[in-house]
Amino acid sequence: MRAFFMKFTPLFLRSCLTLLCCAVGLHAVGQQQVKVGGTIRDENGQAIELATVHLEGTAIGTISNLRGHYSLRFESRDTLTLVYSMLGYQTRKRRLVRPRGNLSIDMVLPAVEMQLEGVVISELKRQTGTTHELNAKAGRLMPDASGAGVESLLATQAGVSNNNELSSQYNVRGGSFEENMVYVNGIEVYRPLLIRSAEQEGLSFINPDMVGSIRFSTGGYEAKYGDRISSVLDITYRQPTRTEASASASLLGVSAYVGLAGKKFTWSNGWRYKTNQYLLGTLDTKGEYNPSYIDYQTYLQWTPGRRWEVGMIGNISENRFRFRPEDRYTRFGTLEQMREFKVYFEGGENDLFRTFTGSFHTTFRPSDKHAFTLRASAFHTREQETYDLTGQYWLSDADAQAPVGIGTYMEHARNYLKATVQTLQLSGEHRFEGHTLRWGVEARNERISDRMREWELRDSAGYSMPHTSGGPELFYTLTSRNSIESRRAAAYLQDTYRFRSSLGLFTLTAGLRASYWSWNREWLLSPRASLSLIPAFNDRFTLRLAAGIYYQSPFYKELRDTLQTGGVAAVRLNANIRSPRSIHLVAGGDYHFKALGRNFRFSAEAYYKALSRLIPYTVENVSVNYYGRNLSSGYATGLDMNLFGEFVAGTDSWLSLSLMKTQEKLAGVWMPRPTDQRYRLSLYFNDYFPGSRRWTMSLKATLAGGLPFGPPHAGLEAARFRTPPYRRVDIGMSHHLVDRTNGVRGLGIRSVWIGVDVFNLLNIQNVNSYYWVTDSGGAQFAVPNYLTSRRLNVRLLLEL
Repeated sequence: MRAFFMKFTPLFLRSCLTLLCCAVGLHAVGQQQVKVGGTIRDENGQAIELATVHLEGTAIGTISNLRGHYSLRFESRDTLTLVYSMLGYQTRKRRLVRPRGNLSIDMVLPAVEMQLEGVVISELKRQTGTTHELNAKAGRLMPDASGAGVESLLATQAGVSNNNELSSQYNVRGGSFEENMVYVNGIEVYRPLLIRSAEQEGLSFINPDMVGSIRFSTGGYEAKYGDRISSVLDITYRQPTRTEASASASLLGVSAYVGLAGKKFTWSNGWRYKTNQYLLGTLDTKGEYNPSYIDYQTYLQWTPGRRWEVGMIGNISENRFRFRPEDRYTRFGTLEQMREFKVYFEGGENDLFRTFTGSFHTTFRPSDKHAFTLRASAFHTREQETYDLTGQYWLSDADAQAPVGIGTYMEHARNYLKATVQTLQLSGEHRFEGHTLRWGVEARNERISDRMREWELRDSAGYSMPHTSGGPELFYTLTSRNSIESRRAAAYLQDTYRFRSSLGLFTLTAGLRASYWSWNREWLLSPRASLSLIPAFNDRFTLRLAAGIYYQSPFYKELRDTLQTGGVAAVRLNANIRSPRSIHLVAGGDYHFKALGRNFRFSAEAYYKALSRLIPYTVENVSVNYYGRNLSSGYATGLDMNLFGEFVAGTDSWLSLSLMKTQEKLAGVWMPRPTDQRYRLSLYFNDYFPGSRRWTMSLKATLAGGLPFGPPHAGLEAARFRTPPYRRVDIGMSHHLVDRTNGVRGLGIRSVWIGVDVFNLLNIQNVNSYYWVTDSGGAQFAVPNYLTSRRLNVRLLLEL
């Protein structure tokens, strides 16, 4: 037996040693480090930031950066599962068997969407900066009297107001129309300068058929955006992935879109014709309205190689408004004292606004982390506003039928303007670990000239108002013949840094913008910063802070200083004007949650804007009339709240509430600013008919406080009254007649929608502005200019 043990013990020890070595070797393999990296994109090839990548069943994970890149290290095992997830996208998994070394895995995350007969519902995405993204398709079936599309969608957002359904202009947090920046594919968009009424306005530059993404900020925005003090709207036109086309028609106009796509190029074309003659027929002033608005846009993108990209945008627009009024009847007042205002007209108005916009850009990417873009753009406008109107009016007591005022007024204008703006920009973007660095330099040349002559005469019961011993005197007169050529230069540098700590995921964006204007030799420095946190204790929260110093660099209208000489108001351009300043302080956040199995997001932001070096102004319809000098200071403060989600399963709806107060101090006296709208409640609600998801309903409702107003040409100091609240409900019914399931084969028809809208469903008389009449005793009466009443609209949408 001893001999047996002596013989086999060495063999047993060697076997144990061998097994031990194998076990150690296997353990060593198990401990081998693996590195996995790649890019996470959506179905359109766009990088997805803040996507989570983690090992299933462990706490090991990471997030993607601004370029969608991620990198993750872990120990190898027999079988591992990587999980890719992000709010708003479908979760994807990748199984790995005994992974070793460095692995490259790119992942595509489709958006979490439910198709409800053309209404696209997505899970709610994160907003980690001060700019949030809107769904470009959300307003496709929205009842829209203005035909503006994107701007009408903005008007339903918290902090945004628009009290005129004929206009695409909007106010943001107490600012004027002209304090908003609009960019399309990186170029700043300008609007005509002589427009004074919504009837003249015509088409917005933005073509909704061509829009790919919408980014919007109501304050605290980044240094890469220019010198405006209210908001930024950043539009990117989409690039078609195949040949496609669409056409739409309604009682308000027609539009057509064609998109072409090849291996190295895409080409989009949009044409629109709009007329609001149908809506203008509901106004109190009857006559021959002949508005005609037309534009054509083209967007060409060419990619000759992996490193290069070349693109151009062109726009031609002609907005023409011709009007021959006949008569007007307005009934206004209170139950105790009702008035009637009747006018019989002679004469007419003929306005023309013709604009041209073009841009060219080229982008070079030496690597995936670096990009340089050179962009050149130009804008040119030729505008004319001419009218000669005579009105014989009767103002009477509606109950007693007794005349209160009888008179005549005459209005005359010959206004002409030309403007050209040329811009050259160079910008860069560089990404490295945790950082995205952006910079840009810009040079701009501006040439503007005008020739204006307008006057107004009022005569009540045979006495010119005002009346002097020397004879009749014009109630208002203005003359202007000016030209200006100036140059601007600007530069910015900003960095976005994302990092994790025990508190959660932080996103810090900080930058500095500097600019110079040769007209007044003014230098501006604008530091801006924002910080967001997705807290570790609950990643359904997103908290945000933002602060910055912003300037409203005057363009042209702000320079017009009116001086009275011999009873005539003459305009001179003020070379000593300074840019109004606004210090933004913003604090807010989002909370994502589920209720009844549906996705919701509640957002709230409180803000304070300290305003200084203000140029006071008054607003008449959509015309902003400036004092031409820095005379006041002020503030704007408020709270914006928004509830977004599936009010009805499978649809997107939202409810917005804004509370705001804005005042300015002029000549030592505090007074409300022209945009002081204390509250605004907006609802956009989608639903479908029970039993048939081919029928959908869209409802848009607004309740907003009145705005300050006063007599014309009397200044801000006389605005002691407020308009009635703005109340309006629009509703639309849409039927999906043809879709992919029952499409017309052989004709290439993908979708056909037919719809009916009812504008101003409750037929509420909203007030746009006032016309002031004076009787022989000098008493003034404010006669309301009502907006449109109830109208029915029929529309058709065809997609190929």
